[in-house]
Amino acid sequence: MAKTERKKALRGRAGRMQGGRGSGRASTGQVRLWGHHAVEAALNNPERRHHKLWATREAIEQLDGELPQDFTVEYAGMPDLDRLVARDAPHQGLVLDCAALDDVFLDQVLKAEPDRPLLVLDQVTDPHNVGAILRSAAAFGAAAIVTQDRHAPPEGGVIGKAASGALEVVPWVRVVNLARALEDMAAAGYWRIGLAGEAETTLAQALPAGPVALVLGAEGPGMRHNVASHCDALARLPIGEDMESLNVSNAAAIALYAVATR
Repeated sequence: MAKTERKKALRGRAGRMQGGRGSGRASTGQVRLWGHHAVEAALNNPERRHHKLWATREAIEQLDGELPQDFTVEYAGMPDLDRLVARDAPHQGLVLDCAALDDVFLDQVLKAEPDRPLLVLDQVTDPHNVGAILRSAAAFGAAAIVTQDRHAPPEGGVIGKAASGALEVVPWVRVVNLARALEDMAAAGYWRIGLAGEAETTLAQALPAGPVALVLGAEGPGMRHNVASHCDALARLPIGEDMESLNVSNAAAIALYAVATR
C-alpha cells in the first residue's frame, strides 16, 4: 500500500480523550494494549476484535498493514496518551482498546502439533515475566503456554508490551487445575519435565525424543509439591555455582532452546 493511500486509510475521528490511567484493562471484557509491536500485532490479528486506537500521527506512519474498515482512530499528543496507560509505560505513541482473545482449550492444543513443546507456568504472576516467556515461546516454536486461571496475570498492556507481539500468536491456555492438566498431557503422550534447581539430572539428560511439556514455577517458591509430583522428571539448568537461580523468563528461554536443538 502506498504511503499516501495508507495515510488516508488510517485517518480517523478526532475528539476528546477518554479513558484513564491503568494496567491494561480498559473496562470489563476489554483489554488496553500499548507499544508499537503489541499494537501492530493486535491490529493484524484477525482473531482480535478491535474497538479504538489512540495514536500520534508519527506512530500511525510506522504501522505495517491496514486498519480494519471503519476503524476509529483518535489522534493525540504524547502527554494525552500518557494518561491512558500505566504510569511511565512506554506506549510509543500507540494505545489500542480491544476485546480479550477468545479462550483456548487444552484439548485443542494437545491435538495440534506434538513436536512443539508446551510450557506450563505454575503461579508465575509477574506480567513482565509472562510477557517475556510468551516472546520466547514464539521465538522457539512452543505450541502454547498453560497457566492456572486464578494464579496468572490477566491479558493486558504490560504483558502485551513485554511479549512484543507474541500475545497474538502463542495460544494461552488457562485451566482450573494444573495437576489435572498435566495428567491430560501425559495421556496425550507428553513427557513432563519440571525445572528445579535442586534436581540431580540436567535438562539435556532428561529430554526425551518425543513430545515434551516444560513446567516452571514462580521465582522463590518454585513449583508447588502437587505440580512437581505430576512431572515425569525433574531437571536443572547447568548454571554456575556463583548464581543460585535464573529469572523464570530466562530459564524458560534456555529450556525452550534446549528443546529446539535436542
